[in-house]
Amino acid sequence: MDRVRNLLEQIQSRLDDLNKAERKVAEVILHDPQQATRFSIAALAQAAGVSEPTVNRFCRSFGANGYPELKMQLAQSLASGAAYVSRAVSADDGPEAYTRKIFGSTIASLDTACQSLDPQHVSRAVDLLIQARQIHFFGLGASASVALDAQHKFFRFNLAVSAHSDVLMQRMITSVAHTGDLFVIISYTGRTRELVEVARLARENGASVLGLTAAGSPLAKASTLSLDIPLPEDTDIYMPMTSRIIQLTVLDVLATGVTLRRGVDFQPHLRKIKESLTASRYPADEEPL
Repeated sequence: MDRVRNLLEQIQSRLDDLNKAERKVAEVILHDPQQATRFSIAALAQAAGVSEPTVNRFCRSFGANGYPELKMQLAQSLASGAAYVSRAVSADDGPEAYTRKIFGSTIASLDTACQSLDPQHVSRAVDLLIQARQIHFFGLGASASVALDAQHKFFRFNLAVSAHSDVLMQRMITSVAHTGDLFVIISYTGRTRELVEVARLARENGASVLGLTAAGSPLAKASTLSLDIPLPEDTDIYMPMTSRIIQLTVLDVLATGVTLRRGVDFQPHLRKIKESLTASRYPADEEPL
């Protein structure tokens, strides 16, 4: 029997011994252990109708130092053989099941992100991009490839753009930043120290910072403007999946906004770039030798 089953059995068996407030916490966890792994301590306290100190007391009574530790134990055990892959997947899933689950989870996450994205913030982000003298896209880890994709998109708008995933290079660039520079910093959690530090350094030097990150995170607070992205997966435990897709889609939204803002007079420039690729491809009806 895995750890979470043991833990859930302990919680169930001790329900009558818990005080009224702690029993409310136990009932929320027992009702949906998967959902419990998604909660912050504040969200769990709200769902149970208790205070955060009550949640901490509950966790300590089951051998955890606090809710993050208890949540980690729940998530790791629930994942079982699929640990560190995706919360949506179970250990005994076959190809049909895990394919359907990953696609379904991604579609649901994109819909959640779409509903939470503020159109006014999108418009202000497009303003920052249009007005920038040069744009630097920063990302680390899984977000590094997203920053590179952004560079590939935005150079088409006749803007000076670059992408960097090396923290030393990021620090050097922000140290010589000026007014008119825009730093687009991509971080799913918004808690990566190096990215928060370069955001602060860029702003100290007069540059603007657009954060693509979690609402209320340290990076969001350090940014000139933050496009708040929801947290459908816990990347402290699982490898990033839907988070990258959301980031890429938000960048597609911004690229579309820049295109529309530039107007029809800019279309020949984009067409010229597209036509430059024609010679590099086989015609659709021709087989390569």
